Amino acid sequence: MNIPNIEDFEERAAIAEYDGGLSRRAAENLAAQSQGFASARKYWQWLAEYAHREKLP
Repeated sequence: MNIPNIEDFEERAAIAEYDGGLSRRAAENLAAQSQGFASARKYWQWLAEYAHREKLP
């Protein structure tokens, strides 16, 4: 799996929330799904594990 793009995630979630009228949770889930994750929770979990594994600051 490629490293998720946080900028794309945030932009897509913001558009879905403000222009699409979705709740923030639904908008973030949609943004995560667009990058191949089941949910925003899984998206952030993957990123946290990646940062820990790669010892990112």
